[in-house]
Amino acid sequence: MNRAVIFDLDGTLIDSLPDVMNALNAVLADNGRRPVTLDEAKTMVGGGAEPLLERAFDATGESLPATRLLKCVDAFTGYYRENPATETTIFDGAIAALEALTGDGIKLGICTNKPHASALQVLEALGLAQHFDACFGKSSVPYHKPDRRHYNEVAKALGVDPDQSLYVGDSETDVETARNAGVPIIMVPFGYTHRPTEELGGDRMIAHFSELPDTVRELFAALSAGC
Repeated sequence: MNRAVIFDLDGTLIDSLPDVMNALNAVLADNGRRPVTLDEAKTMVGGGAEPLLERAFDATGESLPATRLLKCVDAFTGYYRENPATETTIFDGAIAALEALTGDGIKLGICTNKPHASALQVLEALGLAQHFDACFGKSSVPYHKPDRRHYNEVAKALGVDPDQSLYVGDSETDVETARNAGVPIIMVPFGYTHRPTEELGGDRMIAHFSELPDTVRELFAALSAGC
């Protein structure tokens, strides 16, 4: 029986916040706004570039007019793609965990609201692409998280029924995605959630990626037992 573990990307596998903040601050500077701090940026990410920019403009002055949103998104994407992984790091233990899951015969995929081209670029830059059989970012399909269809597209590309998969994420959106897809979710506590991770209602939480392989095995065993 084919099984899969599907991951969120930013805040789950990688700490991309410094590079995201740098691109965001470049757009803010172009518009005469002050830069945001790392702590501020951490509260703004989630959902993709559009809500990120809207939150940043709200925090630094007048709201971003809808008529300028697309232009600012394009500018942000351009700045980000120039330096997508200069300061981005992979969370400790993630690669070893991915290798262990692959060793168990589990297929691996990514379901992220990061723009699709940027997600692929970052995976390549960090040497992570080789570990994944499928990656679907925002705009790769006509819908995005928390829409279950986004998640299901990843499972389909992996050749796995969604009910034979697990999700790993860090945010409220990830929990909602898992619930919509009807799959268990394992939470990591080092991401960009706006609330404490333990309050988000995940099925399991790990403190370090070294705990992930055993946690995945336990959840799959529970699924097999019908629990």
